[in-house]
Amino acid sequence: MSKKGQFITIEGTEGVGKSTNIAFIEQWLSENNIQHISTREPGGTELGESLRQLLLHGGEVSDKAELLMMFAARAQHLQQKIKPALEQGIWVVCDRFTDSTFAYQGGGRHFPLETISMLENLVHGDLQPDLTILLDAPIEIGMARAAKRSASDRIEAESVAFFNRVREAFLQRSQQSNRYSVIDASQSLAEVQLSIEGSLKALLRADS
Repeated sequence: MSKKGQFITIEGTEGVGKSTNIAFIEQWLSENNIQHISTREPGGTELGESLRQLLLHGGEVSDKAELLMMFAARAQHLQQKIKPALEQGIWVVCDRFTDSTFAYQGGGRHFPLETISMLENLVHGDLQPDLTILLDAPIEIGMARAAKRSASDRIEAESVAFFNRVREAFLQRSQQSNRYSVIDASQSLAEVQLSIEGSLKALLRADS
């Protein structure tokens, strides 16, 4: 077992295939005998899941309340689930993390990035993912895929312009650190997963 668990986050706009590819990552980790857990944001704990329900399906939520609820859920998630797992040498696979807050609340909602950074420092300090897989595709492709799923939640119902800002914010974030692996999610699933596997192998080599 690794001395320290590796923290993997999966990011992207709607309809880029996060769920399908998280299942692939889980399978790959199992095949390589790597102990891991999977979780999601907002959510991951009893409190976090309650906040998720309010955020996505609870009716009107102000932009400021949305931002603070995201970080409230994250604070509980880190303390109760993510940090304990990492400290035990367990890898953590998380569907979204703070990059989504910078993208959705920063890019999408126009919140000052300095405000988000302040909350980031308060809630998790210098703890960052070891690998962030950013599944990227043109918004029109993702929204067409997402439309085939269940009814939209409060955030999924936003405009194309909103999601274009979110995508741009993700791409800007990805240029700020070498922890990102940006993968063209408009490719075939086999091509996407080949790229993901390459990133996982590189992380495993770095951890050994």
